[in-house]
Amino acid sequence: MLYLFIEYLHVLGAIVILGTGTGIAFFMLMAHRSGDAAFIAKTAEVVVIADFIFTLSSVLLQPVTGGLLMWLSSTAITEGWLMTSLVLYAVAGLFWVPVVFMQIEMRDLARAAVAGATPLPPRYDMLFRRWFLFGIPGFGSVMAILWLMIAKPF
Repeated sequence: MLYLFIEYLHVLGAIVILGTGTGIAFFMLMAHRSGDAAFIAKTAEVVVIADFIFTLSSVLLQPVTGGLLMWLSSTAITEGWLMTSLVLYAVAGLFWVPVVFMQIEMRDLARAAVAGATPLPPRYDMLFRRWFLFGIPGFGSVMAILWLMIAKPF
């Protein structure tokens, strides 16, 4: 019963990471497409909060529950699917951490544009493009990890 509970928490964490990532991407993209600095600032504000509450807590929970599952099931860390998952987890983190800082800066740039009644600066557009591009390997890695967790192909 303990194993199933920990597995439930592990799967729940993966769902939260994927769900929050999808929601954040959607809302940031919609705000960006509006071109409205006030809407972008407010959306980015909520996105930053969501990333810290939901994504960060799940990102911290995953290795703990995963380690417990390995221990309870006597799964060796040398299993191919597990080693690949851990590498992909690191890749996802390498892309996610900078994205958080990009979101914060995009929020601040949009706030400044609203306060000064000026258009969004070119740096905002550059950050958004980079944010979008970083999301591809970051989110793709998480999707691959989910498949590896389920299929355990090697």
